[in-house]
Amino acid sequence: MESTRAIDRQVLIEVLFEILPQLQRVLRDGDYRLVGTAAALLAGCDLPVDDVDFLMRDQRHVDAFAAALSGYDCLVSPRYQQWSPPPQEAGQYWCRYSIGGVHVEASTVEVVTNADCLEVSGTGPWTHYVNLDVGAYCVPTIRIELRLATELSRNRVGKAEPIIEWMMKNGGDLGLLQRAMQACGVPLERQDDVLTELRRSRRNHG
Repeated sequence: MESTRAIDRQVLIEVLFEILPQLQRVLRDGDYRLVGTAAALLAGCDLPVDDVDFLMRDQRHVDAFAAALSGYDCLVSPRYQQWSPPPQEAGQYWCRYSIGGVHVEASTVEVVTNADCLEVSGTGPWTHYVNLDVGAYCVPTIRIELRLATELSRNRVGKAEPIIEWMMKNGGDLGLLQRAMQACGVPLERQDDVLTELRRSRRNHG
């Protein structure tokens, strides 16, 4: 569900300033990550953002998130949503709040995987992240390479291309990006095109 307020980087920062004091009273940096398009926007990439997503390490952190934001408009109280039945059970425990018209979600992603470079499952989000400053606060944020792989796997050109353009200007870990694209199942031809474009840009700016 999209927010009722347009989200640019300034709006995102305003929302983070609003909620980070409450969140950091109940969560440690290792308990959560900022993920999704909001993570790329906070890094400085100009792309469409519908909401603000936080990945939580486990369900108790979703509950802590919900308690911290209990003074705001609750759109979805914490609940479990099953994606697939046992024995390959997968799902998420999540909640959603509205902060001044911006939808803010927290969720687990409970999927068994051996991959170590996916954006929201496995060890990837807890290993591949950067700490971004928002005023006096520090937000653990998924690396942009993992977000790009997600967008490419979904074939969302309108969100992938701005990230590619950002990486052409600012650089990135192409080895990590390649591994993430492979883990996400991005077609090989698309992987090659993206890596070639980024390598060419690196040579031109080198």
